[in-house]
Amino acid sequence: MILSTVTIYRKKMQKKLKSVYVCTSCGVTEPAWSGQCHACGEWNTFVEDVVSTHKKNGSKGQINLLGKDKPERIGDIEELSFGRIPTYSPDVNRVLGGGIVPGSVLLLGGQPGIGKSTLVLQIAGAITSTVLYASGEESSQQIKDRASRLGIVNENLFLLASSSLENIIQSAESINPSLIIVDSIQTTYTESLDRGPGSIGQVRECANILMRHAKRSGIPILLIGHITKEGQLGGPKLLEHIVDVVLLFEGDRHHHFRLLRGQKNRYGSTEEIGIFEMKQNGLQEVTNPSQILLHRHGQNLPGNAIAAVTEGQKSLLIEVQALVSTAVFGNPQRSPNGFDLRRMQMLLAVLERRCGLIFGQHDVFLNIAGGIRTQDPATDLAVIASFISAFDDRAIDHRYGFAGEVGLSGEVRPVRRVENRILEAERMGLTNIFLPSLNLEGLKTDLYNIRCVGIDYVHELKSILFS
Repeated sequence: MILSTVTIYRKKMQKKLKSVYVCTSCGVTEPAWSGQCHACGEWNTFVEDVVSTHKKNGSKGQINLLGKDKPERIGDIEELSFGRIPTYSPDVNRVLGGGIVPGSVLLLGGQPGIGKSTLVLQIAGAITSTVLYASGEESSQQIKDRASRLGIVNENLFLLASSSLENIIQSAESINPSLIIVDSIQTTYTESLDRGPGSIGQVRECANILMRHAKRSGIPILLIGHITKEGQLGGPKLLEHIVDVVLLFEGDRHHHFRLLRGQKNRYGSTEEIGIFEMKQNGLQEVTNPSQILLHRHGQNLPGNAIAAVTEGQKSLLIEVQALVSTAVFGNPQRSPNGFDLRRMQMLLAVLERRCGLIFGQHDVFLNIAGGIRTQDPATDLAVIASFISAFDDRAIDHRYGFAGEVGLSGEVRPVRRVENRILEAERMGLTNIFLPSLNLEGLKTDLYNIRCVGIDYVHELKSILFS
């Protein structure tokens, strides 16, 4: 009889484990817990970890579940031929690179209440073959109630309310599903370790066992992960290295829009995103995000500017809003929402140095409307325009769009996929789009029904906008 992955792993690890304490700041290990790390001086940074005391002697006694022990010539290795498992959403498929790869391990992270469980339940409900959904955070009745609200009826969906890794593996071996969902990896534990769920040792060992089971059986496993207050995936950093795909579900839970972004993908690009809207019947794709994000398009308001951004293969228009007011207290505030704080401070410094606009006695607020967070550096030019507009309290024409990266010398640097940005701005009815001059060299602008204005330096922008 073939032993399960957990049985093999437990036999090898029994009586070969000991506890150490690892400093999360510098990585030094100690045999006992200490309040302060003697190496880096940080306080309360030691966490308990588990290491093996078994001395390895070559390959004797080792179990290899991933492949053969001996090296093979690359030309002699047979190529894998597999078909990806499609999900309910073309956007999810595009972010994954075409679908879920058999035998892969995926990690989905996001803030509490953002809709991670809703997304994976919709994915599970749309797969026609057998799916095992194991949850350590909800009962089977709670999951079924949410599935009923979402209109999910799938007789091939099996629910397991258990945090025990042994129960999850045994259940998977009994029903042989085409997909295993674990909600969440931080609540899962293995009985081979005498540690609580969520500890570094438990998260690492559970992820290792699940990874080996996925590679041995060919069944893909989707893990849901928690997010720390700093916005990083919870648990050891090794967790992100073990899995094949890392997906981040972003957005403000007080807004309707969500972004699914690939942070790591061994089977596809990490530049793609999916945009969803949270509705009563679940997460639905946003086919025309520019139209929804610019739902008040047509009003000339000070501090508002439209940015033409590109996320992966998709171009969209977003609204950048800025507010500049006199500082009431001694220290002026710099408060961005949906934009990087350090990037915002750099752009303010460029405006002060290159354009003579002094923000030292002003509070500055920046908002990306709709709860969208963008990482495209081409948003810089729209942010600069919104700051100029808010500082002078003069509105920019709502038919103007901006796309360009700004350097420390005030130069406007070229951006990628400029043609897609122009076409999206033209489709949304804009009359002018301001772009880096280098992007317009050799570009046949007469083919577009929109005026393309080249910008070399940010100090040119004020005179052009308000001349």
